[in-house]
Amino acid sequence: MKYTHNGTKAEDIQIAYIGGGSRGWAWTFMTDLAMEESISGTIRLYDIDREAAKRNESIGNHLMAREETKGNWTFVTADSLQEALTGADFAVISILPGTFDEMEADVHMPERLGIWQSVGDTAGPGGMIRALRSIPMFVEIAEAVRDYAPDVWVINYTNPMSLLVKTLYAVYPKIKAFGCCHEVFGTQKVLKGIFEKETGETVEDWHDVHVNVTGINHFTWFTEASCHGRDLFPMYQKYIDEHFEEGYMDGIRVKDWDWAGDVFACMHRVKMDLFRRFGAIAAAGDRHLAEFMPGDEYLKDPDTVRSWKFSLTPVSWRKEDLKNRLARSERLLNGEEEIPLQSTGEEGVLLIKALLGLTRVVSNVNLPNTALQIPNLPLDAVVETNAVFSRNSVHPIAAGPVPQPIRVLILPHVENHARILKAAEDIASGTSAAECKELVIEAFLNDPLVKGHTSSREDVAALVDDMIQATSAYLPKEWLQ
Repeated sequence: MKYTHNGTKAEDIQIAYIGGGSRGWAWTFMTDLAMEESISGTIRLYDIDREAAKRNESIGNHLMAREETKGNWTFVTADSLQEALTGADFAVISILPGTFDEMEADVHMPERLGIWQSVGDTAGPGGMIRALRSIPMFVEIAEAVRDYAPDVWVINYTNPMSLLVKTLYAVYPKIKAFGCCHEVFGTQKVLKGIFEKETGETVEDWHDVHVNVTGINHFTWFTEASCHGRDLFPMYQKYIDEHFEEGYMDGIRVKDWDWAGDVFACMHRVKMDLFRRFGAIAAAGDRHLAEFMPGDEYLKDPDTVRSWKFSLTPVSWRKEDLKNRLARSERLLNGEEEIPLQSTGEEGVLLIKALLGLTRVVSNVNLPNTALQIPNLPLDAVVETNAVFSRNSVHPIAAGPVPQPIRVLILPHVENHARILKAAEDIASGTSAAECKELVIEAFLNDPLVKGHTSSREDVAALVDDMIQATSAYLPKEWLQ
């Protein structure tokens, strides 16, 4: 790292932001940087949509010029990965693989076989096809890191998280990369709320909920949880016994909940049910958790989803939301609106501070498994556990063996990560499209969402063909031969 450090501040930090034209997470990152006075430097925004990156350059520099801003950062647009990465201390990856047209096929095309997906970016058919078009992009990024910034810390926020972190390490085994996800935080906040309801005490910070994290991204579990020195498992059990039918949503009464109007609706009943069944606390949003389970359970059909009090997120909503964010980008650019300076709840900047040696942090992270982390999951799997972040180091914490019934649920997804990555690697090395598609078909047939339905192999193979065709603009041309 080439920054300057005086013990309390780190200056002249160079951060490459890959996906720097983002109309969402980029503004989140800017906000957190603007509120932090102990680090400063330059953000190099790189995006295949250069105009979007230029807009964020203007928005970011305007934010830093505001009197109430504590941070001191300069935003510049880079014209290539080489320019963004050369000399960088950190690289943040937050990209949208393809467009929402491709995601529309990911999420909704499987519905013709009765396969419903509540998110469609991690597990299930949608997650796997999204991975196929994402992997070539991450191969290019990993090669650029290897060639231009071999010692840079790489922080990935892009889904499917596990598979894309796996890709980075497959291309460049010495890469210093990890995946960040805030889903675990949401469950810590639920536990904080339940603790307060059950004890009458106030918990100032959800970080005071201490947990042992195990599993894979978006299918994470707590096997231990405590707050103020007390075991949260009995409290969680008691709350579930008394409130299972209504679920949990702090500050919102179930009867007032607008199911049709909120595509992120979640009353946490899926995670409560999983606790009843498996004895550990499922630690992601219900929309994600449901996609890792058999398709005839929580995602059997839209009525079943409503009965569990969570929501499907249609891509039509995402398209409309993008229009709103584009309009907001215009307002931010023209000074008609200001970004609020308030905490976003993300930990990216906190982890950067720890890697700079300004603090020490324990947080959940996605990394290749070792015998230390989760000994009864494959060593080539990317798993999510806690890790200690300190000066220039990330040390995973031993989570212990995942409970056997949960291991059985996780393994099909780990197996599919390997199949999909192999299919992407094989097509790039000249293996026939027919052989590579066979791997994808096997992965679909092995997926719990698909297995929860009675579709024939022929129907699944036709779905694979059609989904690949729908995303062909972002796939190597060999897939269509």
